[in-house]
Amino acid sequence: MRKIVLAALIAVALMSAQESAPAHDPSKGGESAVHTGGHANEQAKHGEGETSMPNEIWWKWANFAILAIGLGYLIGKNAGPFFRTRSEGIQRGIEEASKTRQEAEARAAEIERRVSSLTTEVEQIRAQSKAEILREGDRIRAETEVQIRKIQAQSEAEIAAAAKRASHDLKTYSALLALETAENQLRGRMSPAMQEGITKSFIEDLQRQKAANN
Repeated sequence: MRKIVLAALIAVALMSAQESAPAHDPSKGGESAVHTGGHANEQAKHGEGETSMPNEIWWKWANFAILAIGLGYLIGKNAGPFFRTRSEGIQRGIEEASKTRQEAEARAAEIERRVSSLTTEVEQIRAQSKAEILREGDRIRAETEVQIRKIQAQSEAEIAAAAKRASHDLKTYSALLALETAENQLRGRMSPAMQEGITKSFIEDLQRQKAANN
């Protein structure tokens, strides 16, 4: 790029030099033509102008051709590396953009995979929690039934024991009441001598039972 600018500056300098170059004046070599008369002088000037114009045009075209060739050479020499570098930069930019897009797509796919995996894990945890709640409910229900049966059995045993005690107490009370009634009846019928004999007989029976047990 720097060489192209330099070539442009050279071209401008050449054009400026071309414009400032003095034109050839053939009238200086023919001073006698000035003194020959007005008509001859005009014809000489006209012929001089016709001679100098083609030379100046050809000089301009030659300079332009040299300038064009020089610029073409410089452009051809520097345009290839410039455009190649530019093309390589564009290619690198495209590759980097493609790589960035691929990385972004990979990250998006990874995020989607993680979200999907997280959703699956949440569903699994929910199912496990539900199953654990059901199992815990069944366990508590079974333990409650066992405790209820134990309480029922214990209550039934206590009721049976209480009924048995009440029956025993009732029988004992009935027996005592019967004995008391019989005793009262016997006392009313027995004399003191008979009561003393029965008492002695009862004491002797107790002593014999005691001796037999020993």
